[in-house]
Amino acid sequence: MIYGLYLSASGVITNSYRQDVISNNIANAETVGFKKDLAILQQRPTAAQETGHENQTNPLLENIGGGLLAARLAVDTRAGEYEPTGNGMDVALDGNGFFAVSSGDGKMHLTRNGQFLLNRNGMLSLSNNPAESVLDEKQTPIKLDGTQPITIASDGSITQAGKTVARIGIFDAGNPAALQKDGGTLLSVPDGTALTTATPTVRTGFIERSNVDPATEMVELMDTQRQLEANANMIQIQDQTLDKLVNDVGKVS
Repeated sequence: MIYGLYLSASGVITNSYRQDVISNNIANAETVGFKKDLAILQQRPTAAQETGHENQTNPLLENIGGGLLAARLAVDTRAGEYEPTGNGMDVALDGNGFFAVSSGDGKMHLTRNGQFLLNRNGMLSLSNNPAESVLDEKQTPIKLDGTQPITIASDGSITQAGKTVARIGIFDAGNPAALQKDGGTLLSVPDGTALTTATPTVRTGFIERSNVDPATEMVELMDTQRQLEANANMIQIQDQTLDKLVNDVGKVS
């Protein structure tokens, strides 16, 4: 019976975690360039299996397994829908690849958020985080003349006064599954990851919406809540059964 309590408690903890992940996705359904998180669950081995002593326990219990376990959070890097804005500083990537940005501390991030502006230092940066400068093909910050109109071509080239002054760097991480969230729409690049140049079409005057489908997430959220509630009810039922076993069945008359 205690074994059942552990399994139900595992179900409560894991589904509570899954509920938090889904809730965060729903909260960012309107965040430009946001990539939804995927709560990956896996079967947990029993304590005997983890220590290599499965032959020393009840085989019936071993076949039940060790309950649910949350694996490392994954990021769904699929593209969201494209929305026209008419703003020449808004760009979206039609195809694979990411923009590269850096805050000047030597740490680079990737993002699909193409809402740009010129900060007070003349650096092309993210509109929701002016400290994050957009990088060019050589992974150096792009500095522009704030007095001249800016035109961004379909290959990422930036033109001012009829001259090409920079080109937005667009990179592919090779294994998108290795990318991890680092706040907002920023994705951290694992150490040792070799970035390659990507060649998607740059769509000026568009933004890429979040790839979160609120309706799908709400269905997932309701399913998670049902599972959480079912595991919580099982804990209560098993607690009542233990109470009866200890105080009634085991009572000495």
